[in-house]
Amino acid sequence: MKKQYRKIVCMFFAAAFLAGCSEDYLDVPSREDQLVGEATPDELVIGIYGQLTEWDYAFSYLGITEILSDNADKGSSPSDTGGDKQELDQLLFTSSSGSFGAMWSNWYKAIGRATIAIETTETYEGNITDEHRSRLIGEAEFLRAYNYFFLVRGWGDVPLQHISLVNRVPKQEVYDYIEQDLLDAIDRLPQKSEYAAADLGRATKGAAQALLSKVYLYQEKWQEAYNMAQTVITSGEYGLETDYSVLWRASSENGTESIFEVQARGESVAHGVQQYSQTQGARGTSGWGWGFNIPSQNLLDAFNAEGDNIRRDATIIFAGETLFDGREVSASVENPMYNEKAYSSANAGDSDGDKNIRVLRLGEIYLIAAEAANELGNTATALSNLNVVRERVSLDPVEGVSGDALRQAIWKERRLELAFEHDRWFDLVRTGQAQAAMQANGKTFIVGTHELFPIPYNQLIQTPEMVQNPGY
Repeated sequence: MKKQYRKIVCMFFAAAFLAGCSEDYLDVPSREDQLVGEATPDELVIGIYGQLTEWDYAFSYLGITEILSDNADKGSSPSDTGGDKQELDQLLFTSSSGSFGAMWSNWYKAIGRATIAIETTETYEGNITDEHRSRLIGEAEFLRAYNYFFLVRGWGDVPLQHISLVNRVPKQEVYDYIEQDLLDAIDRLPQKSEYAAADLGRATKGAAQALLSKVYLYQEKWQEAYNMAQTVITSGEYGLETDYSVLWRASSENGTESIFEVQARGESVAHGVQQYSQTQGARGTSGWGWGFNIPSQNLLDAFNAEGDNIRRDATIIFAGETLFDGREVSASVENPMYNEKAYSSANAGDSDGDKNIRVLRLGEIYLIAAEAANELGNTATALSNLNVVRERVSLDPVEGVSGDALRQAIWKERRLELAFEHDRWFDLVRTGQAQAAMQANGKTFIVGTHELFPIPYNQLIQTPEMVQNPGY
C-alpha cells in the first residue's frame, strides 16, 4: 500500500499544482480530467490517499489544528515566523494567512479526486469484479467524507463541490452529505482483518464507523455517536495498546489500536508526509528539525496537574533528555520542549519521513462513547469507558461524579490522551471552551469570529460571490 501511494501521487502532481493556481479555485475535477482519463479505478483511489502525504500536512496543517490552540506554541526561533505561524499562534490571523488557503485547497483537491474516482469506478468497463468495484467506491467515499469533515469544522457553511463552486451550503447539509458517504462506505468496506497484508492501511468498515461516530459527536447526536462508537469497540477488530508510549513508533504502525492512519513511510525519490517530522524536530545543537509546533507550558501544566507522567513523557520531548532510541537531546536546543508524537526515529532530520501519521485510534473511540453516554444520562457507562483509557496510563479511576463534572473530566481526558493529534482547536470550539482556554494561554479568542476560519483571500478574489465568514 505504501509503495502504491508513491506510484500514483506523481501522476497527480501537475494537476494539483494547476488546481492551486486555477481560475476556479475549487474546480479540481476539470483540471485533472486530462490526467485521469486512462487511469484505472485502483490508481485513482490511490491518488486520493496520496493527497494525505503532501507538504501542506507537514506545515500548514500544524498551524490551523494545533498552533492555534492552547496545546502548542509556534516554537522555532523568535525571528523565524514560519510564514504565518506567528500570527496563528497569537490569534492575529487574517484571510491572507497562507495556512488556511493551503489546507482549503488541499482538502478540496482530495474531494475532487474522490469524486472522479467514484464516478469513474461506477462506470468502468475494464477487468474488475463487482466486489472490488464496490470496495474502491467505499474507500473513496470514506476519504471524501474525511476531507469534508475538516472543512465543515473549520469553516462551517462550505461549498459542496458537486453542486457549486461558489455557493456555500448550510453546514448541516454538509454534515448530511458526510454521513451519507460514510454510511454507504460502511456497507461497502471490509473489516481490517479481511484485508490482505499488501492492502493494510486502506480505509475499512471500522474506519468509516469510527469517523461517523466522531461526526455524530460534533453534531451532538449523542445516541448515534454512542451506538457507532460501541459498534467499533465491540467489533473484535481493535484493542488498546498496552503501552501508551509506543503508539507513535514504527513498531505499532497499523497495530491493534490503529483504526486509520496515513501510510507515510518515505521512499526515495517519492516521499512520506513531506517533512512532517522534520518541521517539528528539535532545533539547534543536537537537533534534527525546524522546531515548530512545540508543546505549551499550559499543556505541560495540565499533564503535571493530573500526575499524568506516562502520557506527558510520550507526548513531549524535553531539552536534555535521552529518547527511547538512545538519541541525546542537548540541553541547549532552541526550545525547552518538542512534539514527541511527530518524532521519526530512523530518519530524524530527513525531509522524507518514515513515520505513519495516526488519524483514528481506539483510545479516542472510548472517549467518544464516554462523552455521548454522559450526555444521554448513562453515568455508569460513561465512567466505564473513561476509566478504560485512564487505566492504560496508570491513573486512578474517576468516580462519584456525573453530569457537568463528568463532562469536564471527559473533555480534560480528551486533551491529555489526544494532544498533538490535530483535534484540540476543533474540540475547544465545539465545547465552548475556546475563549477561556485561550485566555489561560495568553491568547485572545474573539467570540463571534474565531469559531470559524476565514475564507482564504485567494478564493474570494477568484470567486467574489462567495461570502466571507463574520469578522474577517
